[in-house]
Amino acid sequence: MNKLLPIDQQDKTACIVLADGTVFRGYGFGAETVTAGEICFNTAMTGYQEIMTDPSYAGQIVLFTFPHIGIVGATPEDNESTDPAALGMISRWYPSERSNWRAQSDLADWMEQNSLVGVGCVDSRALTRAIRKCGALHAAIEHRRTGRFEPADIERLTQRAKEFGGLKGLDLASDVTCKDSFGWKGARWKWPSGYSRQSRSKFRVAVIDYGVKRNILRCLASVGCNPKVFPADSSAKEILAWRPDGLFLSNGPGDPAATAHHAVPVIRELMKSTSAPMFGICLGHQLLALALGAQTIKMNHGHHGANHPVKDLETGRVEITSMNHGFMVDAASLPEGTVETHRSLFDGSNCGIRQTGQPIFSVQFHPEASPGPQDSHHLFNRFAALMDQAKSPQNRIAGTSPD
Repeated sequence: MNKLLPIDQQDKTACIVLADGTVFRGYGFGAETVTAGEICFNTAMTGYQEIMTDPSYAGQIVLFTFPHIGIVGATPEDNESTDPAALGMISRWYPSERSNWRAQSDLADWMEQNSLVGVGCVDSRALTRAIRKCGALHAAIEHRRTGRFEPADIERLTQRAKEFGGLKGLDLASDVTCKDSFGWKGARWKWPSGYSRQSRSKFRVAVIDYGVKRNILRCLASVGCNPKVFPADSSAKEILAWRPDGLFLSNGPGDPAATAHHAVPVIRELMKSTSAPMFGICLGHQLLALALGAQTIKMNHGHHGANHPVKDLETGRVEITSMNHGFMVDAASLPEGTVETHRSLFDGSNCGIRQTGQPIFSVQFHPEASPGPQDSHHLFNRFAALMDQAKSPQNRIAGTSPD
């Protein structure tokens, strides 16, 4: 697209077609392709690259409610995974050119390089209201530079949207997990040096990868952990053979009840076989709850954004958090011995649990943020403190570096 030509003087080059046949026209950017998935709206004001590469967005098309997009540009440093997980992007305005010292490319160019389709200049308020009223929308989106969409094309896209079965019942964690285990040494970003590498660590942490974000690994490393990432289908025996000081259940996409078929037996075996502290985030939180005997349910439109207030019920503290989930733990189903620790101040849904008498806890939100506020970084320190307490005195040697 000629970026010098006023947007209202160009033919619209993209279509969003909902499963009920509703059509939204806009200006395409990124790859000239077609895709179908679940549209979810995200209220974050920045961090679009991190969102598009968050494995938790597998199977979803992200609608950004904040109109400005693209000004930060894109840089490989901000990818949360090797490949983008989200299927496409919808925005109120067409992406602007980059204006940031870290940027290496424009957002539209980055989208095209990663085979992602985008649609700009869409009535994002109307789409968002439809999602809030009707629930997650199934849609097909297409970008073609000719801008020619015949009635047959709309019919084809409508059928494509209808054929998308939704996320309920899908074990997408198995699609996004790593193929082989690997170690991690990178720490959190700091001004002015940027990302650093961890040189010494204190705790061995086994991370079960249901779709882990890189910034989670950085946060673990920044509090003295030596993370080793294990594929989602790893057995408890394989994980325990590494002799971890702590166990981490990562975020991820899809229906927790579907992933539970292979994940819950492993989590239960880990809880039974070791007293090592366990910490779960997002999908990891939901899987832990299922392993403890609770239930999960599909939400109407989920929580997606970087401005979600959550109350810590045990301290009274309110934190602004980053969230991305379409399923939630049913607080009413929590068994005896499992305590609700956090609750959303938007809708009262469960946002955290802990197990009494055991060093086991989890949260629905993303304390690592990226994007989002850093109010909840302290949870990684809590995890480290639990591991420090659990280690025997002869092993508490500050600065030791595990294998």
